Amino acid sequence: MDWKTLFFSADGRIGRQAFWMGWLILLGVNVVLGWIPLLGWLLSLATIYCNVCVFSKRLHDMGKSGWLQIWPMMIVFFLCVGSVFAVAGPAVMDGLSNADESAVTAAVMAGAGGMFLALLLALVVGFGFLLWVGLSNGEAGDNKYGPAPAQPAVA
Repeated sequence: MDWKTLFFSADGRIGRQAFWMGWLILLGVNVVLGWIPLLGWLLSLATIYCNVCVFSKRLHDMGKSGWLQIWPMMIVFFLCVGSVFAVAGPAVMDGLSNADESAVTAAVMAGAGGMFLALLLALVVGFGFLLWVGLSNGEAGDNKYGPAPAQPAVA
């Protein structure tokens, strides 16, 4: 399989080795792009499509739909958004009620604890999904998503 097909097409199947190679390449690209302010961050958004293609192919190899990756993405997204509200909500509510400064500080600290737990849970969900997709065996033989990926020759 060539690089263009691996990163820019969600059709077909890939094995575990190709999945991990693609995932590590995308991780490296995103780390480098993260060092470049603004333009790098915008370009790293473009790698989301490549990531979806790699995960879709791997899920296809397991006999699953590529759309299955929506669920952990939604869980992580809502946990991250919820963590922001965990910090901002108490501060805004206490600030609107004209509470003293120590009460607002306590509310923000409690919200920060909730934010930490939500982000930790999001990390566990994302990492668990990555390991499940990356370590599970694919279906033997052809399936509805195409022929089995070629196995590397063992020397």
